[in-house]
Amino acid sequence: MDNTLDDSGKLVLRLALGIMILLHGIAKLTGGISGIEGMVTNAGLPAILAYGVYIGEILAPILVIIGLYSRIGAVIIAINMVFAIALAHAHEVFLLTSTGGWALELQGMFLFAAIALALTGPGRFAINRL
Repeated sequence: MDNTLDDSGKLVLRLALGIMILLHGIAKLTGGISGIEGMVTNAGLPAILAYGVYIGEILAPILVIIGLYSRIGAVIIAINMVFAIALAHAHEVFLLTSTGGWALELQGMFLFAAIALALTGPGRFAINRL
């Protein structure tokens, strides 16, 4: 495969994942995380863990977007998504929508895109590669 196409595909993956997760993080910056604190404490975990959402939805996506330690950022996003699925969406893991799609398509896409990026790396069009 042409390396330029491969690197361009990784750039598209990085930008799509990073921007979409970052938008969720910006919403948490403006709207707060009290709902997440409630979910965390209801699960028997310390409330301080809720602040990890800022790492997973602000810092990690920025790293992914700019291509600086993108693999680490992608792993953090994947961990963030596992927590999101476990805390907020566990009851939907085996559900399908009325149109036949998985009820967690968005969360699944974020999780598996992050895993793919962690495995493949950021490509040539990244700050780390300059």
